[in-house]
Amino acid sequence: MFNLKDDIESLRLWRENIDRKSREIIKLWQSTIEDNLENLGNEKFVVLEQACVAALDTYELNVAKRCIQLLNSAFPNSIRVRTLEAMWFEVDEKYEEAMHILENIIKQDSTNSAARKRKIAILKAQGKSIEAIKELTDYLKIYMADIEAWQELSELYLNENEFNKAAFCVEELIIHNPHNHLLHQRYADIKYSQGGQENIEIAKNYYCQALKLNPNNIRALYGVYLTGTHTSITKNAQKKKDSSKLVEWSVKEIEKRYSKVSSPLSDLEERLAALEV
Repeated sequence: MFNLKDDIESLRLWRENIDRKSREIIKLWQSTIEDNLENLGNEKFVVLEQACVAALDTYELNVAKRCIQLLNSAFPNSIRVRTLEAMWFEVDEKYEEAMHILENIIKQDSTNSAARKRKIAILKAQGKSIEAIKELTDYLKIYMADIEAWQELSELYLNENEFNKAAFCVEELIIHNPHNHLLHQRYADIKYSQGGQENIEIAKNYYCQALKLNPNNIRALYGVYLTGTHTSITKNAQKKKDSSKLVEWSVKEIEKRYSKVSSPLSDLEERLAALEV
């Protein structure tokens, strides 16, 4: 049995907690909300927007179109509503129509971050990585503190094998969040992938830092082992000695970790050697 008052309260709670809950929202829309829009008072348009986004998430395009039409009637010149309309075209894979709307929004408001992000998302969906990178770098000139944008740009650069540029993006992320062990590990992964003695040495240092921040980071521990085996072949006697100790320590730590699981890892040396192939 559905209750309008309870349903409105659920929608309000999900908005406050920033819970997407798209399928649940659509169920409420179909059961009680759609037929009682005029009883929502001041929340009517907020709920319409919430239902529209949920409908786009679940590919309920007719529901989304209905919400956009009602919002357009109330706010015919709203950039926010036009952004939802662009999202509708995007979900329906009508990218040209979506891009046209977004470009007009950006012309009207060059600082509109939502429109710029949607434009980048469309370029990615079309497989236009180079264009997406350009748009994202332009976006970051305005919103330099957008952590998600730096993360996205690093992924795009990695897809293009632009390791130096990807590493720069992760450096920016580390500046914003220096205590995140996963960022240090990510940076080490990139430097290790680049190869070369200098990059391997940098990767080793960042794997070690990731372990300091989180001793349970197994991937960083394997990274310490791999980079240690590379730097142990150096001609520098002291570095060779330090790297050998590090490799020995990492093997013991990996053994210790696996000894705690129900099925202990056998032939560890052989398995570790396989990582280097």
